Amino acid sequence: MQSLDEKRFIVEEKEGYTPVVGRLLSMMEYARRTTLEEIEDFTAEELDYRIDGKGNSIGCLLYHIACVEDVYQIITFEDRDPNETDLARLETGLALGEKTHQEIHGNEPPFYIDKLKRARKKTLELFKQKDDRWLDEVSPFGPDYKANHYFRWFHVFEDELNHRGQIRLIRRHLKSEQEEQF
Repeated sequence: MQSLDEKRFIVEEKEGYTPVVGRLLSMMEYARRTTLEEIEDFTAEELDYRIDGKGNSIGCLLYHIACVEDVYQIITFEDRDPNETDLARLETGLALGEKTHQEIHGNEPPFYIDKLKRARKKTLELFKQKDDRWLDEVSPFGPDYKANHYFRWFHVFEDELNHRGQIRLIRRHLKSEQEEQF
């Protein structure tokens, strides 16, 4: 049997899920794993770093990734838009920007890792209740479009991958700045 590292680049079915759902989750797991690898050994200060003191920090982006997953759980598994209570809980992470930075700065990596793991744990539990046909169900996507659940969950990890790119950029900038100080 291969270890997780040996199967790192294998998209495959997952036990307990229908075939296509399992493959989708396999891709989502790869995206999450590579995101978390970017922050190994980071400090709260590094997670709060912003290029030129502006924009989003790595911590803000991690928080956002978890909140996006939470909101898509509501949209897809509960088949509804987020209500006021949901938005009050998720708004800071969904919005990003200065307000988010002010509200969540100062947190160590476990804060973000735990939030990401809780969101993913719930996603995995909810996907066990769905099958491949569910992924093809189409419903409105914003005021002008339609989308199926497959696209919505592809969008969840597409968003994560985009932000992982930003995390890498911020990380490189931070490392460059740290090297200049020595």
